[in-house]
Amino acid sequence: MATEIERKFLVTGDFSRQVTSAQRIVQGYICSQPGRTVRVRIRGEEGFLTIKGASDEKGLSRYEFEQKIPLADAEELLKLCEPGAIDKMRNLVPAGKHTWEIDVFHGENEGLILAEIELASEDEPFERPDWIGQEVSGDRRYYNSMLTKHPYKQW
Repeated sequence: MATEIERKFLVTGDFSRQVTSAQRIVQGYICSQPGRTVRVRIRGEEGFLTIKGASDEKGLSRYEFEQKIPLADAEELLKLCEPGAIDKMRNLVPAGKHTWEIDVFHGENEGLILAEIELASEDEPFERPDWIGQEVSGDRRYYNSMLTKHPYKQW
């Protein structure tokens, strides 16, 4: 079983000069119940199907299964998803031993910018760039599956 360990933060400063690559992501949820999600994602010209389990009590770790699928299948599966979709630009920014994924949201989540870092363990040290703000790892409002139901613009 693969476990994803991830921390999530609001972005409060300018990271743009440190971006090494950027890609548009569009994703929807076939299932987004508490404790499990089934996500369809198109990242650039690639499709992915991802299943995630419940987060631990801190919101840092959870089971994750991801499989690359043909782009045409991902496009068709998006049509089966629950209402609401995520549209964002993912920017990669290296810092120390890690690479931050900074998501700049569009559409109904315009104005939201989140940074995520994947870690090998929950207590792994990492460099915290000056553009990182408040940690929101355990705050369900910032889960992408929740942003499809309760978009940032409606807060």
